[in-house]
Amino acid sequence: MNQTKEQYEHITGICKDIFTKKMNDYGIAWRVMRPSSITDQIFIKAQRIRSIEMKGTQKVEDDNRSEYIGIVNYCIMALIQLEKGISEKPENDDLSHEHTLQLYLSWFDRARELM
Repeated sequence: MNQTKEQYEHITGICKDIFTKKMNDYGIAWRVMRPSSITDQIFIKAQRIRSIEMKGTQKVEDDNRSEYIGIVNYCIMALIQLEKGISEKPENDDLSHEHTLQLYLSWFDRARELM
């Protein structure tokens, strides 16, 4: 079980790093997305993974790993949206980057508790 927890912490750290970098670049623009829009993004990533696995080739040099990380991050964004509601104007949102990151990490903590 310790190895599983270590692996979980490693993967969540990678996902958090990507999420943080994108939040620093784009802010919390995703806060305007409806849950159905986020699930569309998850579906697109899953279709891309399936396509790469079936064809064995890809036109853009992304690996499946980055697609899986994207799915994880979109899932947490969806959970935050469901919890906080959609923001009409993210620039006026009450969520600071720090608070957004706390919410993000709280969902990983909840998942860890289920292990």
